[in-house]
Parts: sequence; structure tokens; C-alpha cells
Amino acid sequence: MPKPTAPFQLPKTLPSILSDVYDYWHGLIRGKASNMPYWDDVNLSDMPSADGHLILMTAFAKPERIRFDIVGKEISSQYGHELTGSFADEIDPKAPLSFLLSQASATIEGQMPSYYRDGASERLVLPLWGDGHVSMLLGAVVEVK
Repeated sequence: MPKPTAPFQLPKTLPSILSDVYDYWHGLIRGKASNMPYWDDVNLSDMPSADGHLILMTAFAKPERIRFDIVGKEISSQYGHELTGSFADEIDPKAPLSFLLSQASATIEGQMPSYYRDGASERLVLPLWGDGHVSMLLGAVVEVK
């Protein structure tokens, strides 16, 4: 039986900002102890090229919910208003956050990076480990050029 493909798979190449965020995330992995970094190793100020394009989200389990802890100015501007402190299931699913709940859920369940592209933007969501499960998500959104 063929192995099923994961939803929201990463493309072969990512736009510059998303690639920088992925490389930063991958560089935080502690050897072979895990396939993802720990959430408390992330420092958003270490990614100045992505400033304004980053999202840091808390992932709650049972029930699964996603809360926006930090949302970059570029994302809030594209969306139309500030999102920090909101839960993803409480906002209108519109660009640049269309299908974010599905993507976040796939990232948590698969414990691997995910990617989404619509006509206006590209988005990367990366899992972060803590307290024995994926407890946070690091995301980045860029406009399609």
C-alpha cells in the first residue's frame, strides 16, 4: 500500500523570507533528540529579515485551539486588523489566513512543517515542542509577487 502524502506539503523551493524562517527553525533542532525545536528556543528577534511577517501561536489540546500570541504588522495589515490575543476559530477565515486552522491542525498532527499558497499569499507553519507535545506554532506569511 502506498504511503499517503501529508497535506500542506512544502514545495521544493520557498520564497526568501519563508526559506529564512524555515532555516532558522531547522537550525534550532537539538540533534537527534527531536524532529522539531523546543518552543522556548525561539527568539523572533533572531529573524530580522522576517520582521512583520511572523506569527507565533499557542496550540492548545483537547479541545484543539490556536491562539495568536504575536502577529506581525504586515499580516495584521493584510488581514485588516490586529489579531494578537484572538483565537483562530474566532476570526473570519480570509486572506492571508484562509485555511489556517486546517494547516495548523495538519502541522500539529503530522508534527512537521506545512505550507499553503493561495492567489495572494504564501504561508509556512512550523511545529514547536513543549510539555510533551506540539505546544506552539511558528508561522510566516508573505504576499505572492
